Amino acid sequence: MGAVKSKLLNVCPSGCACCGLGKSDSYDLKELPRPPQLDSSNNVIDGTRQGVLAIQGIDLCVETNGENHHTSKFNLMTRSVDRCLVIRRGQAFKLDLLLNRPYDAARDAVSFIFYVADVEKRGPSGDTSAAVPMLEKGSETLGAWSAVYEGQMDSHLMVAVTPAADCIVAAWRLDIDTKITGGGSLSYTHPQPIYVLFNPWCLNDSVYMPGHSHREEYVQEDGGLMFRGVYNRIKPTPWNYAQYEKDILECALYLVREIGKVKGRARSDPIRTVRALSAAVNVQDDNGVLFGNWGKELSDYAGGTHPLKWVGSLAILQKFYEKKKPVKYAQCWVYAGVLTTICRALGIPCRPVTGYDAAHDSQGSLTIDIIKDDDGNTLEEFTRDSVWNYHVWNEVWMDRPDLGAEYGGWQAIDSTPQETSEDVYRCGPSSLRAVRDAELQRPYDVSYVFAQVNADKVLWKYSGEIQPLKLMARDTTSIGQNLSTKAIAKMERDDVTHLYKYPERTFEERQTMEKALRKSESIFARYYLNDAFNDVIFDFELRDDIKIGQDFTVILHMRNRSLSEQHNVKGVLRVDTVTYTGVTGDSVKRDEFDIILAPEAKEQVTMLVTFDDYFKRLVDQASFNIACLATIVEKNFDYFAQDDFRVRNPDIKISVDSKPVSHKEFTVTVKVENPLPIPLKNGKFYIQGPGLEKQLKIELNENVLPGEFATAQFKLTPPWAGRHQISAKFTSKEIRDIDGFLSLNVTTPETNGYTSNDTETRQI
Repeated sequence: MGAVKSKLLNVCPSGCACCGLGKSDSYDLKELPRPPQLDSSNNVIDGTRQGVLAIQGIDLCVETNGENHHTSKFNLMTRSVDRCLVIRRGQAFKLDLLLNRPYDAARDAVSFIFYVADVEKRGPSGDTSAAVPMLEKGSETLGAWSAVYEGQMDSHLMVAVTPAADCIVAAWRLDIDTKITGGGSLSYTHPQPIYVLFNPWCLNDSVYMPGHSHREEYVQEDGGLMFRGVYNRIKPTPWNYAQYEKDILECALYLVREIGKVKGRARSDPIRTVRALSAAVNVQDDNGVLFGNWGKELSDYAGGTHPLKWVGSLAILQKFYEKKKPVKYAQCWVYAGVLTTICRALGIPCRPVTGYDAAHDSQGSLTIDIIKDDDGNTLEEFTRDSVWNYHVWNEVWMDRPDLGAEYGGWQAIDSTPQETSEDVYRCGPSSLRAVRDAELQRPYDVSYVFAQVNADKVLWKYSGEIQPLKLMARDTTSIGQNLSTKAIAKMERDDVTHLYKYPERTFEERQTMEKALRKSESIFARYYLNDAFNDVIFDFELRDDIKIGQDFTVILHMRNRSLSEQHNVKGVLRVDTVTYTGVTGDSVKRDEFDIILAPEAKEQVTMLVTFDDYFKRLVDQASFNIACLATIVEKNFDYFAQDDFRVRNPDIKISVDSKPVSHKEFTVTVKVENPLPIPLKNGKFYIQGPGLEKQLKIELNENVLPGEFATAQFKLTPPWAGRHQISAKFTSKEIRDIDGFLSLNVTTPETNGYTSNDTETRQI
């Protein structure tokens, strides 16, 4: 019988219109002959050998399934040996079974037995296993496991299998049982596991995310930006998530199962999965991925990698998965980058988010109480709360059936170990809707996230053990500024502050804060300010965009608004280095002043800070705290103000020598200028990019003189066409935290198109 080419529509049994096998998709099959006919004596008319149907092999249809399930980039799908199928739940995937003879619907029964790979053996159908008989099309049950006959050619049987939309996300094993009417049975075991992921493309999956561009950005994109710096100088930081690379998916599942201790049916639930992962990424309480370190000195990071040297998640997760021991070292953006990788690998939409002037409310009071001495120093022994210049956490997208439909969408999770939740260092998922509306009792950890972005900061002056604390200022607006994440399909910043809170100084924002304070059980949650003296107005002036190596000037402006009274103003203006977590380092410079302000007079205090003043005292990320503590003598009124400031490091410039084409080698050049008046010694580049299975380290042989460029070249071979990102870091003995990225579009050898938009490099 001749074969006639035709198009057979494959409709997803779950009814998910956005699945790879949805109504708008089809693939080519041949018009297939019907199963062999039997005569009245039950003999095969065409003479085909009788006996039990035997499976001789399976074609996993990797290319078709990978494209339809958006999984074709996974290393498990592309490696040359022992390829494994990676698919998404709630969506049909195709199998081509090679049989010992043609399938006969009248005599043969075929069942597909799926069981979770880490379960010792297959058992009765349940949470960790599923027995799926092959049915005729149209007989499947909506949302459940199904296997549907698609057709056959000779001894090839085509089947469309659909995992349940709420099945366990794990590596699954597959047995195929065959029986013949009135006869025996056989069982075939497929040698490789089939990996089943969450499915944001499926309407019936609890992580379903509408919008192609959203799924592409928050699930498929393997590179991006995070944001650091200070609120008035935001620093984009490139990060390679590398969720498709060798060992990453296996590591993600290991973290859920072994470190997170998520067992049985719970592995199908994204809520329980991400809550466990927020703890599994840090080493506290378990043998998690990353060991945190916020030391001030380089020597504090001996025996590990300084957090500023990581360019992506690949090296971290590969090292962890190989050794099964925590990797040193991390700070908040490293935790967030790794957690993004893990969630995206599993199919959970995820993005990192940065909040500036982020509060760490250690007492649960919803206020951040900072205690200062007469010189404006923070008294660490009395101050348990802190304000970080920035903090990076994550958001994941999912339904919240435990809270109600209105609380679904983005949920905050945080893997940086700060406070415990249920005696474990984890945080979230906290519905952003609950955070914005101060629904503090909603699970999980909404109160902590609310305080992080919306607490009031209260400044107190300590004058001795027998003196009461003196209230100096109440700041209701500075906590939680410029909440930032990468924009969709653009290497730019998107402000998401409105998702967490109402605009500052609005009625809704104050009403929400008062609602939260009323619900707080802390005795510190309610406080009041006396009328403040406001004759004298103070204001800082800082020159913007200061490059490291340059001098800068701090100016304090004072104005007496009184028409009749003069005022004696005494105080100290100071510049201190500061870590991004708000811990003050060495004093860079201080200047005391004593000024008489005549009625309506204006005065200023100017302090020059030179490169020699600050260079040897720099910590962390070249950030400073500018502070002023002033006293209006005759009124006994104290004024305190502070601001964050950061000198800008140079940018790494990245260029390519030719049009980027998949599977074709090209040369990349990286270079960075030395902005310092002294040479750079022991310079090193750290690179992550397409085709690199390991993070690349390039050491320079010579010092880089002032004004000259550190330069290196290397070669890349992209494994697939599409959008890729090259990320680079540079460190030396004298300067660190220098990075850059290049976003480029890799074409196929056939199209080999190249336009001015194929690469995009941005200033860091």
